[in-house]
Amino acid sequence: MPHAVLDLLRAFAPLRTEAERAHFLEVYFRQRGMEPRRDALGNLWVGRGTVVLAAHIDTVLEPTPLREAEGAWWGPGVGDNSSGVAVLASLAGEVPEGVVLAFTVGEEGLGNLKGARALVRALKPEVFVAVDGYLGSLVERALGSVRLRARFLGPGGHAWGDRKAPNPVRALGEALAEAYALARGADTAVNAGRVWGGEAINALPREAGCELDLRALEPGELRALEGGVRQALMAAAQRVGVRLEVEVLGRRPVGRTAPEGLLALAEAACWAEGVRVLRQAGSTDASAAVEAGIPALGIGVYRGGGAHTPGEWVDPASLRVGRRVLLRFVRELTAAGVGRGLR
Repeated sequence: MPHAVLDLLRAFAPLRTEAERAHFLEVYFRQRGMEPRRDALGNLWVGRGTVVLAAHIDTVLEPTPLREAEGAWWGPGVGDNSSGVAVLASLAGEVPEGVVLAFTVGEEGLGNLKGARALVRALKPEVFVAVDGYLGSLVERALGSVRLRARFLGPGGHAWGDRKAPNPVRALGEALAEAYALARGADTAVNAGRVWGGEAINALPREAGCELDLRALEPGELRALEGGVRQALMAAAQRVGVRLEVEVLGRRPVGRTAPEGLLALAEAACWAEGVRVLRQAGSTDASAAVEAGIPALGIGVYRGGGAHTPGEWVDPASLRVGRRVLLRFVRELTAAGVGRGLR
């Protein structure tokens, strides 16, 4: 039922919470005579087997009602990952035996892959495929990351009368400038996704802080980047004379477990539908399987743009193409024999 994927997206995308989204999917599968299972975290899945196809149900920004304009569908989360969920759910009843359709929580933000990690432990798949991203993208390598929260703490005071007192915002600014300078190459990145501080324009702030997302393609680069950023934070705090607190919010693995044969099957499915392929690194639910040493990749199923922004959009017609790609891929994968012929 290729048309059903758009009905699914239209109904699913505006739902705001993980709980609402999981409930919607539970009802959807039960109406089709299937028995979905859920765990304590909120993950939901149907089917049994050693091939897991997973789409995360959480979003970065809170979803809003869809807006249709200029041949596209607009709204935060409409692509990442409501489109992935809609495509995957629409395959219910059409995938071969031995395939699990899974819908995970905690992929975005500070979720730290908690849903995917729990599923990997519980289901022990032989192959794990994250349904996430733009059509034609194949995530062959897990992009490692470390998330930190840094808080600079000072005594506060009057903007004039205590002007010589240590200012946490000054320390934060100096630290961020040094941290960003550490990510010079193409294989590392630093992002201050949240910053805060201060209580009034004419008062010295008692606290300033930030949440940092550090990313790298190699384990050594990630360790060096984290070490350099921690040093920059501490040095700024010492120069200014404020106290520093650093908390690790999450870690995501770096590496690759996808054998060439598995990637070749995914590429062939794309080419058969006229979709150009781009192999790349990325952070998806597949990273949880990479961490466990399980063959894993990510595959995109829609065309669009503006991910992680209020202006996110998708080309609705592209979901039908993505659906055909994913179904072709999983059928070829199971026909090849999981664990055989994929090296």
